[in-house]
Amino acid sequence: MNRRALLGTAAAATFSGAMPGLVRAQAPGIKVGFVATLSGAGAALGTQLRDGWLLAVKHLDGKLGGLPAETLVIDDELKPDVAVTKVRAALERDKVNVVAGLVYSNILQAVFRPVTESGTFLISANAGPSTFAGRGCNPLFFTTSYQNDQVHATMGQVAQDEGYKRVFVMVPNYQAGKDAAAGFKSRFKGEVVDEIYVPLTQLDFSTELAKIAAAKPDAIFTFMPGALGVNLVRQYRQAGLASTPFLSSFTVDESTLPAQGEAALGFYTAANWAPDFPNEVSRRFVRDFEAAYGYVPGTYAAQAYDAAMLVDDGVKQAGGRLADKAALRAAMEKPGFTSVRGNFRMGANHYPVQDFYLCKVAKRPDGKLATETVRKVLSEDTDPYAAECRMR
Repeated sequence: MNRRALLGTAAAATFSGAMPGLVRAQAPGIKVGFVATLSGAGAALGTQLRDGWLLAVKHLDGKLGGLPAETLVIDDELKPDVAVTKVRAALERDKVNVVAGLVYSNILQAVFRPVTESGTFLISANAGPSTFAGRGCNPLFFTTSYQNDQVHATMGQVAQDEGYKRVFVMVPNYQAGKDAAAGFKSRFKGEVVDEIYVPLTQLDFSTELAKIAAAKPDAIFTFMPGALGVNLVRQYRQAGLASTPFLSSFTVDESTLPAQGEAALGFYTAANWAPDFPNEVSRRFVRDFEAAYGYVPGTYAAQAYDAAMLVDDGVKQAGGRLADKAALRAAMEKPGFTSVRGNFRMGANHYPVQDFYLCKVAKRPDGKLATETVRKVLSEDTDPYAAECRMR
């Protein structure tokens, strides 16, 4: 199916990375500026995010909350300054009603103030830094993903449950990487034998792998999204380290598995959703996503799907009154849609309260690689910063 067709009765989306808004809505409706990393090392993640959102709009017959929906896709290029310039154009020129998407925390942090200070709702479908979960929470900001620490804390609990005593930690040197290390250590009570922070653009891990081999830990914990994860997994296997348990978050998932191939088999990840979830909403999402795009959806796509459903539900509850910000906020604080995750509700800081799982990379009967649920690790988990939020 042609991706443009997935916009249904919406107007057009800009896929090329050009400035958004080149195609104007033909009738009053809701206009969304959808920000995703669609070029460079993070493009696979942004593609998942975008496609998940567009499938939801397709399932909603091209509408959000009953209003004709126009999605203006913005490529942030993984550059905060570029993201700010393009988002300001979407706000000031195109008059978008909502800004959504956002793969990386540094991009979210860059656009946060321009969006919220303009009085526009900001819906993150992936980035969930601690910055906006506690004292920095905002009535116009919601996320359908998690607070960054939570997924990593899940893997910390796994390491604790497995009885590992010594773990090697390696993450990228930016906010989400710092949150990852903090999250893991919040539940793992053993010894962190080394804690390494690498550049977000690093692709050669030979030095770090030599340190892992020398340290001989019981396991490693890593968070390496996109191309970082592709290279790390391949090099980890090539270095003969696969006998050391590979515990990760956002390193082996549906966005990276096509490039990692069988090098990722048997490696573990923590997640709030996996493609094998048995509920009917998830099954329909996975089935239709694969039919439309030809690849297996991951959490990025699932969270973006839920982001569209959150907006749809909020606008619907508010009677389509986009100018009634108080009504929209109240509706999104108590969402009535059924998530692909099943168990899901919004916390007081506008971050979800949800379950988290241990998953493992496996080969499906059709030969495709995907993550499969091993067991539930945390139930109805609230992020550790929520108590600090004093929502105005």
